[in-house]
Amino acid sequence: MKVTKLSGFPEYLPAERIVEQHVLDIVRETFELHGFTSLETRAVEPVERLLGKGGDADKEIYGVTRLADASAAKGEGSSRDPDLGLHFDLTVPFARFVLENAGKLTFPYRRYQIQKVWRGERPQEGRYREFTQADIDIVDVGELAPHFEAEIPLVMAEIFARLPIGRMTIQVSDRRIAEGFYLGIGIAPDDIIGTLRIVDKLDKIGPDKVKALLVEAGRTDEQADQCLALASIRTEDTSFVERVRTLGVKHPTLDTGLDALAAVIRNGMENAPGAMVADLKIARGLDYYTGTVYETQLEGYESWGSFCSGGRYDALASDGRTTYPGVGISIGVSRLLGLVLAEGLLVASRATPAAVLVAVNDDADRPTSQRVATALRARGIPCEVAPKAAKFGKQIRYAERRGMPFVWFPGAAESGGDQVKDIRSGEQVDADASSWSPPAEDLHPTVSAPAHTSD
Repeated sequence: MKVTKLSGFPEYLPAERIVEQHVLDIVRETFELHGFTSLETRAVEPVERLLGKGGDADKEIYGVTRLADASAAKGEGSSRDPDLGLHFDLTVPFARFVLENAGKLTFPYRRYQIQKVWRGERPQEGRYREFTQADIDIVDVGELAPHFEAEIPLVMAEIFARLPIGRMTIQVSDRRIAEGFYLGIGIAPDDIIGTLRIVDKLDKIGPDKVKALLVEAGRTDEQADQCLALASIRTEDTSFVERVRTLGVKHPTLDTGLDALAAVIRNGMENAPGAMVADLKIARGLDYYTGTVYETQLEGYESWGSFCSGGRYDALASDGRTTYPGVGISIGVSRLLGLVLAEGLLVASRATPAAVLVAVNDDADRPTSQRVATALRARGIPCEVAPKAAKFGKQIRYAERRGMPFVWFPGAAESGGDQVKDIRSGEQVDADASSWSPPAEDLHPTVSAPAHTSD
């Protein structure tokens, strides 16, 4: 049967998978160091909820049906499930989870979630139909302290510092800056979201086309120029405040946003120097963001866009009586890996977790080799028993092809004991499975940046 590849559904070869697991381990470990607890939600949500909570009209949601359920397909019976779709992000299911379990959770609730999501968009470089996201959110009841908005990007800064792939810059802004500024230059409240979404296209289409779109949407030439002037401000310190003031626009919402962003940037300067910049073109197109917003780019690969984004939301989760405001950020893990693997920014030292191949002298003696492997594994040493009792040269080549650094030979010593061979240096020494250990750097595959890409 001929196999046809489905585009937009990434699958990794063994060595690539080791890189992916390394990245996920760093993400998970860092999240837990900051006290975030793990959550996994169901893959499906009612389509109505997906469309109503941050889902843009141009997102294609994958619907889920049970093929054999003919009655459900025809809409027969009173017990028919609602139309279901695969979630396109992790924020919508998280908000639903909070509402359903609020009485069992301790607030502020800090959660991390590393899961697959699905979007029916056109597959292209860095964009997939099925991909992994890693999210953190902090949610509280009624009010959320603003210091959490300064904490969230620090978590990401630590993750990026542990990935030797180059400088990742976290671009931070505050939606209230743009909203207050737009109100101050006479843009109507109902036109704020539309203006934000147009400005959010700056990196993709450039200032000239953004201005044209703004004018086409009803903004005056002067308003469009002012919007672009605000969006051009980018600083690594709090000097952005004075630069905004020089534009001569006043509004209370603008003041609130400037103060809030200044606090975030000051915190970043103190705890993660150089990791954060105030970039006032960052708007985030989704309309549920209400405060600080974040985007992240890898220096030298800006054309790939943002790998990590998020922000504060005040009303995404609400049951009509109680509101649960929160702030969160998400790493597009598959998107980041698309770049890392395509450009060779990270490579695995070998394609298997096994450090040792236990040779087999002959088929009748395979139990002896298996006992050696069992003893090594009991001490945490990953190993594999040779698949065939071939000539030792072939068994060594089998280990070489997979990157295993050691081959174990039962009964090879003059005393009748075992020997182990480092197939890189050729050194072969007597060894006992109850006490021998490989060097620490050989115990597990390592992931590193090739010499030509490291700083």
